[in-house]
Amino acid sequence: MSDTTMERGSLSIGGPSEMSVICRIFMAAVFGLLVFVQAGSASHAAGELAALTYQAAGDELRTRVVINFDREPDVSTMLLDQPHRLAIDIPKAVFAFDKKSVEPRGLITDVRYGLIDDQRSRLIFTLKGPFVVEQLNVIKNDNSPGYRLVADFVAASDRAFAEALKTQNATTASTNAAPKGDRLAVAAPDEASKGPKPFTIVIDPGHGGIDSGAESASGIMEKNVTLMFAQQLRDELAKLPGLRVEMTRSADTFLRLTERVRIARQYEANLFISIHADTINRGSIRGATVYTVSDKASDAESRAMADRENRSDAVAGIAYDNETPEIADILMDLTRRETHTFSLSFAKTVVKSLKKDVTMINNPHRFAGFQVLRAPDVPSVLVEIGYLSNAEDEKLMLDPAWRTHVAERLASAVGEFANMKTAGALN
Repeated sequence: MSDTTMERGSLSIGGPSEMSVICRIFMAAVFGLLVFVQAGSASHAAGELAALTYQAAGDELRTRVVINFDREPDVSTMLLDQPHRLAIDIPKAVFAFDKKSVEPRGLITDVRYGLIDDQRSRLIFTLKGPFVVEQLNVIKNDNSPGYRLVADFVAASDRAFAEALKTQNATTASTNAAPKGDRLAVAAPDEASKGPKPFTIVIDPGHGGIDSGAESASGIMEKNVTLMFAQQLRDELAKLPGLRVEMTRSADTFLRLTERVRIARQYEANLFISIHADTINRGSIRGATVYTVSDKASDAESRAMADRENRSDAVAGIAYDNETPEIADILMDLTRRETHTFSLSFAKTVVKSLKKDVTMINNPHRFAGFQVLRAPDVPSVLVEIGYLSNAEDEKLMLDPAWRTHVAERLASAVGEFANMKTAGALN
């Protein structure tokens, strides 16, 4: 496909609240239709479909797109790979989108649209990673003329996306030839057809890039300490058989909190471990702490720490939303409960392993509303390996031998948990 027939947006971070987006979508639809009808654009030939407005809202886990048309479009879709994309074909159309509205948002990194032949137009959505289209419907507008296309993109695992491609190819590739340059993607055999997947751990070095995290009195930045420790933990876990180890970042790069969760879900993680080394206003407090997620914090210090971590996106100018989406699906609610039980079990295993010879704070298993631990289907813990506000902890965290020892103890806990979960002892 030639880029000359497609229009595209550019990068933008942040966005309005969901309610304001809904209001804007409605107002834009009404205003866009009035302008289009009144202007009588010369480029809009008689009988040609008009795509009037485009709006997107969401984050790296779930994004909704709403496109308003002057009349009902005939829609067909196609998954494309490398990168992960969705193509939506419609009859030949004129596009009246505001350029700013198609800027990247949530899961969507790029939107292109235009003619692909003299009868059809196409929209191509490029996403940050594997996804599923939870729904894609064309709905008649209730309070204004025309129709709207509503598509919900949800972050998914590599395996789920590969299986969707395999299903698509089996049902369409033998009978329908895609235009040159947009052939149906082939599902990777090592993803779509391989046997039982290994027990997968995703290590998340906290902070990174523009977000340096906490800083000690001597200028040591949390983002560097967490990455050094995460790399040593990765190396220790690599020694254990039957485990797959991934990292959310392996360099000094910024990641949104929801992007970290999306990566864990992409890899179908059996365990997510977020590494931190915070500061606290009492320099005498030192030692490791293990956190699990809870809407109610175990203590004031844990609540304050969660609040600080949850606002790390703001360092990069990204709005922070403290509201947790309502759980509408009872099956998802049950999944969350089971996941939380596994998280608690692993936290206890970590405390038991570290307490043998690693300094920990009083009541080392604590809980608070950490956004990065909210994946509904991935057992997750946040481990504070120490406090940069304490001189002794800082000295230890900069010692490679100490980091290796703590990584060994944490890896031992992971191995014990993986064995119990694989054997069904935790079910």
